[in-house]
Amino acid sequence: MSLNKINITVAGATGYVGLDLIKILSSHPRARIKYLCAQKNIGKNIQFFDKRIKKRLPKISNLKNVNWNEIDVLFCSLPTGASQILAKKLIKKYNLKIIDLSADFRLTNKKDFYKFYKKKHSAPELLKFSKYSLTEFAKKDLKKFKIIACPGCYPTSIQLPILPLLKKKLLNTKDMIIDSKSGYSGAGKNLKKKFTHKNIFSAIKAYGISNHRHTAEIDQEFKKATKSKIHYNFTPHLIPTFRGMLSTIYVEPKENVTINKIHKELKNFHKKNNFVKILPINKNLGTENVINTNLCEISVCKLKGSKKIMILSAIDNLIKGASGQAVQNMNIIYNLNEKIGLKWKL
Repeated sequence: MSLNKINITVAGATGYVGLDLIKILSSHPRARIKYLCAQKNIGKNIQFFDKRIKKRLPKISNLKNVNWNEIDVLFCSLPTGASQILAKKLIKKYNLKIIDLSADFRLTNKKDFYKFYKKKHSAPELLKFSKYSLTEFAKKDLKKFKIIACPGCYPTSIQLPILPLLKKKLLNTKDMIIDSKSGYSGAGKNLKKKFTHKNIFSAIKAYGISNHRHTAEIDQEFKKATKSKIHYNFTPHLIPTFRGMLSTIYVEPKENVTINKIHKELKNFHKKNNFVKILPINKNLGTENVINTNLCEISVCKLKGSKKIMILSAIDNLIKGASGQAVQNMNIIYNLNEKIGLKWKL
């Protein structure tokens, strides 16, 4: 490993997440991008795909051309299953860290992976080397693992406000309602193949009702926090904006737990977390302040005539929900200030 620079390969460089990742890394003072890899468009400059990236960088190449002996970190932003195959080839042979932005190593049970992703896990023997790494909950353990599994965007927006409350046993664990809305970039560049309706870019669409893939990791992490099954309903929506995510979560506090106590616990838990901001009680919240940032904003609100309270959580699905969180994890692994390279506005 270089003492001054972290030598990096980005696999899946031309997708939405890959491009935001490159944009962040290109201005990171310790990052040296050695290879940008994709299956198509070999030999093209990255600016062909994203003119926001000003720095001169290596041209798009194939993964088979990478000299892995000189790489410290591999960022994977690949289709489901591809990171497993790549990790199997690399992890025991080379001294590198894999920071994976796909679902390949998020689930600790290979049977759950098959159930939700309809694919057999091709590297189950590597699960013991991997860590599900929502940064705010995994900081102490990141350095111990070779594979860092970054959470999905929906689970990131949901877990940042809910896990601290579950761990303190402040919530009833039945009948939680999670209503999440994401910009259409969350569906990737193949959006038109997944959603064929002609008005998809100007419509709001609920999808993955009762069986969205991200429920697997939400289930897993809720159970870790409580040692029991949490009953909730999660409905994701695509909305006609490119980026941004807002989760509206309805929870019922336990008896004698006030909204002030809920708010205080979130402020206390996140007080040292640079990228989580707890707003005053009943503060309106949208995505306008988090777009193009690694920030999560959270608001706790009263509901008229109900025992339940509403928790709003806003992130940029491509940054805090993916690329920014991945760089945040890298910073911690290398004993850097977690804010390095992650400006408020990218």
